[in-house]
Amino acid sequence: MSTRIYSIPDNCAQYHECIVAWGYLNYLPNVAANALFVALFFIGLVAQAFLGWRHRTWGFSTALVLGIILEVVGYGGRIGLHYNVFTQTWFIMYLCCLTLAPAFFSAAVYLSLSRLLAIYGEGLCYFKGRTITLTFILCDFVSLVLQAAGGAIASTAQTHERRNMGVNIMIAGLSSQVAATTAFSLLCLHIMWNLRKNPSKINPATEDFRRGKAIRMFIWAIVIATATILARCSFRVAELSEGFKGALANDEVLYMIFEAVMMVICVFVLTVGHPGLTLGNYWNIGEFHWRQGRNREIEKQHHQTHGHAVTSEVVEAESYTPSSGDSSEHKTN
Repeated sequence: MSTRIYSIPDNCAQYHECIVAWGYLNYLPNVAANALFVALFFIGLVAQAFLGWRHRTWGFSTALVLGIILEVVGYGGRIGLHYNVFTQTWFIMYLCCLTLAPAFFSAAVYLSLSRLLAIYGEGLCYFKGRTITLTFILCDFVSLVLQAAGGAIASTAQTHERRNMGVNIMIAGLSSQVAATTAFSLLCLHIMWNLRKNPSKINPATEDFRRGKAIRMFIWAIVIATATILARCSFRVAELSEGFKGALANDEVLYMIFEAVMMVICVFVLTVGHPGLTLGNYWNIGEFHWRQGRNREIEKQHHQTHGHAVTSEVVEAESYTPSSGDSSEHKTN
């Protein structure tokens, strides 16, 4: 027989024994700390919205903006839980939004690899940039659906059995995100290995740009963002494996380190290393059209001019420097 939970007694108040027995959390979230993260993510939201509009990086920026909005709403929910830890609405805001947000950050990272492959050379990987992007975006979507479904079930559950079912679905979604991020990291290592061992496969048309500091900044941003997402998701899997009343789920310091701080770092590096600031028009090179299934990567447009491989898009991109601010004239994804 199912046992109902959250049937809060009328005389239950926000003192320790009652919180532990009936609250959605075993503690009252710290208002100052959560307000700080609301402010930091809001700053990131404004910055990403502006950079996305300025440089027309619609796909990259839309993913980040959606993720950051979820972060702001989620930490707002945690502030609400401080004032009433028994309110389901605050718990849903906190649990669902903060669980889903990093999946959008992952999508932005996955979009970036096809651009880097187009710049460095598709021959460095067994798979085409379009194939890589579509595959990992699909994995991200599956993870997102599982986490959303699990979060909805767990946060609205009225029995232990149903809540545990929701938690298990969330764990499956988070685990799939960990697996996808790990596979993505291994693929990046494979490409880096080929860069060193097979220099003949590197695209010569972008040599001057590849020697600059801007692209290195973008690559480091992707590396750090991937590491923070992987660390965060691994922590959340361990946290949820103990349930909402487990020790990890009720350790606010650890939560703030592995959830909040990791995602602030992720948003920060993807803002400082924004492709509009670092890649400029080279972001266009790896663009592909989803409906037509037509890749516009650099190798597709190679032709020989005086014995040198060039492309029309590389010529256009080379007329741009990241500091010139002209990228808004070119539509990118």
